Amino acid sequence: MTDSPPPPRPDPDKVARQRHFAIGLFRLSGAFIVMFGFLAIMQRFTWVQGDKAKVFGAIMVVTGLFQFIIVPRLLLALFRHKPPR
Repeated sequence: MTDSPPPPRPDPDKVARQRHFAIGLFRLSGAFIVMFGFLAIMQRFTWVQGDKAKVFGAIMVVTGLFQFIIVPRLLLALFRHKPPR
């Protein structure tokens, strides 16, 4: 049998940059979702108006805040417990 060489170890700096980029992307998308929710609450879209717009906007704002605040912290906790191999 032929033995293949072990896979190279990932560069820790490259892994850290990728993780930082992912966290920043989640925060940015959460901020956009919050802005979208506020626009819906202000009834700036023709496809949702009235009370439905306010409920839809509130749901979007809560979802965006969750993605902006909670998800990056969860990712940080996940990244701390699993070092790159």
